[in-house]
Amino acid sequence: MLTQIPTQLSSIVDVDDLTVEFHGREGTVRPVNGVAFSLKAGEVLCILGESGSGKSVTLRALMRLLAPDRTRITGHVEVAGHDVLKASGRSMAALRGSTISMIFQEPMTAFDPVYTIGDQIAEMVAQHKGVSRRAGRTRALEMLELVQVPSAKRRLDAYPHELSGGLRQRAMIALALSCSPRVLLADEPTTALDATVQAQILLLLRSLQQELGMAVIFVTHDLGVAAEVSDRIAVMYAGRFVETGSVRDVLQDPVHPYTRGLLSSTVHGQPRGTRLQTIPGSPPDLRMLPPGCSFEPRCGEAIDRCRAAIPPPYTLKSGQCVRCVHAPQDLVPAE
Repeated sequence: MLTQIPTQLSSIVDVDDLTVEFHGREGTVRPVNGVAFSLKAGEVLCILGESGSGKSVTLRALMRLLAPDRTRITGHVEVAGHDVLKASGRSMAALRGSTISMIFQEPMTAFDPVYTIGDQIAEMVAQHKGVSRRAGRTRALEMLELVQVPSAKRRLDAYPHELSGGLRQRAMIALALSCSPRVLLADEPTTALDATVQAQILLLLRSLQQELGMAVIFVTHDLGVAAEVSDRIAVMYAGRFVETGSVRDVLQDPVHPYTRGLLSSTVHGQPRGTRLQTIPGSPPDLRMLPPGCSFEPRCGEAIDRCRAAIPPPYTLKSGQCVRCVHAPQDLVPAE
């Protein structure tokens, strides 16, 4: 059985002023710009936003999976007491899988195609837990059964291409949980699946998270998924969190114009026959962000103040944190 992680009052993940820069021939791109948040054990944070908003890059920065020769990461990232950005390569190799683990968006590219599913899970367990390959294989079988893979013993000897998309995703979850990580990162793990399998995977993830008490950061652009799995939501745009708060507050009483635009452009909660509203324009070029609010060129409520400077985050009475000049101005900025 998996070891249940005790829920603690202190944060298990602390991120402050996280900034990621990619350096290339066409200039410097900043997909993440000053992200800050904390996460407690047993809590699920969902990062929501359009493609290209910096969600996946944020997760990879937390595990230092970005190419070091052309990437610069600054700020502070602490996971379970470990300073991720200052840790050595060997220390990070030990942390990945055992303390912090990731479920990737496409398991077909995450698994090695020339090794069986069982061998890959067993190898990870043997490396991090210091057990024999035979014990690792026993653990692999236990994990495949835990994530409800049918005929789990037979699937141990299957190669990734021999499994359906849903079974590969379950195997990816088994691999990510095999060493009982304290923090789980899920990068749109249900995007490529059909609706029925997607629902099964979401229910499985939520059930395992609650059973094990893990902290989870879940990335998606699907509002229905966000409502299903998360405790808190962070809405991301152009590399910044523009609104954060509880699921109820953000989805039922959004403050930032971008959050309202996302909600109005989805079929979830819309009466039949209602014409969906869309957010005009496209996300900004991350090489040339505007001096003020990055959403200003697409915002129907923009005023001169929006163009002057990046809005500071304001904390509302509900607990929501919003980067918008239209936030109640009687409140003190969070920074």
